[in-house]
Amino acid sequence: MRFSEAWLREWVDPSVTTQELADQLSMAGLEVDSVEPAAPPFDGVVVGHVLACEKHPDADKLNVCQVDIGVGETQQIVCGASNVAAGQRVPVATVGARLAPDFRIKKAKLRGVPSNGMICSASELGLADSSDGILVLPPDAPVGEDFRVYMNLDDQCIEVDLTPDRGDCLSLAGIAREVSVINRVPLRGEVIDSVDAQIDDAFAVRVTDPAACPRYLCRVIRDIDAGATTPDWMVERLRRSGLRAISPVVDITNYVLLTLGQPMHGFDLDRLSGGIQVRFAAAGEHLKLLDGSEAELRPDTLVIADEQGPVAMAGIMGGEPTGVTGETRHVLLEAAFFAPLAIAGKARSYGLHTDSSHRFERGVDFELARVAMEYATALMLDIVGGRCGPAIEVSDESHLPAREPIRLRRERIQRILGISIDDDEVSDILERLGMDLQPAEDGWLVTAPSARFDIAIEVDLIEEIGRIHGYERIPASLRSAPVSIEARPETRFSLERAYAALVDRAYHEAITYSFISPEMARRVTPTQEPITLANPISSDMSVMRASLWPGLLAAAQHNLARQQDRVRLFESGLTFERVEGRIVQKPHLAGLVCGSVQPEQWGVATRKVDFFDLKGDLEVVLSQVAPLQAFRFIAAEHPALHPGQAARIERDGQAIGWVGALHPALQQALDLPAVFLFEVLLEGLSEGELPSFSPVSKFPSIRRDMAIVLAREIPSARVLEVARAAAPEFVQEISLFDVYTGENIDSSLKSIALSLILQESSHTLTDQEVEQAGALVLQALTQELSAKLRD
Repeated sequence: MRFSEAWLREWVDPSVTTQELADQLSMAGLEVDSVEPAAPPFDGVVVGHVLACEKHPDADKLNVCQVDIGVGETQQIVCGASNVAAGQRVPVATVGARLAPDFRIKKAKLRGVPSNGMICSASELGLADSSDGILVLPPDAPVGEDFRVYMNLDDQCIEVDLTPDRGDCLSLAGIAREVSVINRVPLRGEVIDSVDAQIDDAFAVRVTDPAACPRYLCRVIRDIDAGATTPDWMVERLRRSGLRAISPVVDITNYVLLTLGQPMHGFDLDRLSGGIQVRFAAAGEHLKLLDGSEAELRPDTLVIADEQGPVAMAGIMGGEPTGVTGETRHVLLEAAFFAPLAIAGKARSYGLHTDSSHRFERGVDFELARVAMEYATALMLDIVGGRCGPAIEVSDESHLPAREPIRLRRERIQRILGISIDDDEVSDILERLGMDLQPAEDGWLVTAPSARFDIAIEVDLIEEIGRIHGYERIPASLRSAPVSIEARPETRFSLERAYAALVDRAYHEAITYSFISPEMARRVTPTQEPITLANPISSDMSVMRASLWPGLLAAAQHNLARQQDRVRLFESGLTFERVEGRIVQKPHLAGLVCGSVQPEQWGVATRKVDFFDLKGDLEVVLSQVAPLQAFRFIAAEHPALHPGQAARIERDGQAIGWVGALHPALQQALDLPAVFLFEVLLEGLSEGELPSFSPVSKFPSIRRDMAIVLAREIPSARVLEVARAAAPEFVQEISLFDVYTGENIDSSLKSIALSLILQESSHTLTDQEVEQAGALVLQALTQELSAKLRD
């Protein structure tokens, strides 16, 4: 919400500076985003009167003007604007005037004719982005007066960033109410009287869904002056509020919107057929909007229609075919209250965002439409003339918001705010906020005004008391309270330790959106039913993710496009699945690597990262909760992973994740190099095994190596599993240190070399014990895997 400070002070004028006013609003919960001057600095510009205007003798596009600037002597000024004419009042930059830090007006000759100043356009004074000609002032503008004083340009434009619950402050009246309450000064405002009907013309209205539109008003105004222009005072207030003047009827409705907060619309009466219908759109209906776009209406969209079809999207934007133009003579003014839920999200779903939808979504005072209609009618008759008919209202009181009394307890105020506030101050604050108070045994029964949609429960009232009393007046204090520290089990998985382990291995944390495109959802998780958002931010962020991989892949694309060839990312977050009709959230940890194993250096040969590099990084994370033997990596297929380089991760027979290379088809579609990914379900790592101490044996260890030949398709994990199960207790460790395929080995077989570390805690092992242990391991491998000792 942007407004002029000078305009605000016409409603309420506290004895505070601009900065103090901005600070007050921010402390009251209306955060001030910016305070900017209403016009750039310039001086030496006065109001002038063009006495005569003749063509330049040597230039067809120049005019020689005689201008009175109030100093007694007429000034000759050469002007190139096509709209300059004798009799006009105009802004004149006199000789010596400064329009910019490096732009001063000097005496000059234009095609041989002396010129003593410059007649200015709005853009040259910084009052508009562009201008078609000079700025023509009202005929009563005082000649010779400083232009800044005449236009009150020594003003400030204040922009307030409002939270969605404070729709009541999306108007100058709303801001003025707040300032009046904060400073305990009277609120003046506009005096709005009812306008008597001058003609009997009325327009029939039928509301088919009163729950969506509980109140609708319209009024016929005939015979307006099509040549009338918007007065400068209104144009300037609109400009300082961030709106561009368009035409008198549109400007008046915009002005009422800014002043009171009630969106309005004007129809060209001659372009309407039959009466007004407020209804939901029918399937297949279309509407060309005022911005030129074509909307294909959905059945859940509330529209204003006539006998021919929709003429406006209710609470959002009017239609171009029935809009007011420069030839319009007869107008139908509209003001309504639309239920917030009927409008919420509709504008965004059509790719729109308007001042009207912004207000209706947050809630507009349902008692305001009548006042706004009278105010707009009075402005219309004053600016464009015409004759007005009676205001036609259709309302359903049963569907208007109910204002139920809220119980406010004294002890509750102290408990929430931490301070005691006198009853008189509580009553004063709430009454100045426009609330109705009735005494109760333990406090008050409070009824909020119709503008305050955000006041629904007791703590809402306490918040109002706190912010008007002043948060800065509430002393800071340290409260004593019983504190209990939850004991953290040693076996619990620590996500922070996992982060640290990955960061130590040169990974960077990524934080991506939970929303992805439908296309990525189909490619990465085609077996999951997509969860589509009702009101997505955009079409490529319309599905809730069922995996963290789409976000990491997009982050990898972003980095690779910026010449970051070595990418190592991880992310933890929620994924979303539909299970038996319910949406279930599951925490995951995922990672992605591509590029070289290590940064380029002289001491290590460069090579690309592979499956086993990523598996090793993942094993560091998994080892936090259990020995690696507790996890199994089983070759399997995943739709997003390479069929020959993918493994399902299991713990105690339960699948907890995946690791592998990106599927070649997906790699090609995303234009990525070789990429490797992992993703694990954190619930599968929630509890680990408690480490236990065992003393270091004082007896020597013995290593025995064996090489066996077995079928190529048997995974090494299975070999280690069988060997460890068969080994006696004094075999401390069995590890794989070599895999060989090639010469002297059948193409269907492979050679695996195992090392056995043997050590007893009570004595030195004998050769017989060592040989026996090796024999037991070899026997098990032979029986279960058909392995044999390599020659």
